[in-house]
Amino acid sequence: MPEQTTSSIVIDAAPARVMAVIVDFVAYPAWAQGMKAAEVLVSDDSGRATRVHFELEATPIKDSYTLDYTYVGENTLRWTLAEGKMLRAMEGSYELVETGAGTQVTYQLAVDVAIPMIGMLRRKAEKVIIDTALKGLKKRVESLG
Repeated sequence: MPEQTTSSIVIDAAPARVMAVIVDFVAYPAWAQGMKAAEVLVSDDSGRATRVHFELEATPIKDSYTLDYTYVGENTLRWTLAEGKMLRAMEGSYELVETGAGTQVTYQLAVDVAIPMIGMLRRKAEKVIIDTALKGLKKRVESLG
């Protein structure tokens, strides 16, 4: 797997509220840019989604992929690609840390696509994905008050 791209943002909310929005996968189309559909395929005994299928349409990219999720404590969520069309591999995580100003959310992502792509361009694409996701997450959590 190629090296990961990482970025962070501070959200004015408690970690539990931020994580609640992150794991509400079926609501992603309402706030995650380019996300057309999300369906929970498998949940664990606690009712937490462990396998989710996504339909993405962010021009010029249209893709369908499934991610497997692992929960590490209350404040970390990790995922890996189970299957995808354009994606060959994906690893990522959200890590939440409570701060005096709210919750610092750190998003790490590494993506490998089926089409050839120079490493520098792949990292730039990862950065755009991460920054867009973090800004969308912040707006969603803070708007829910």
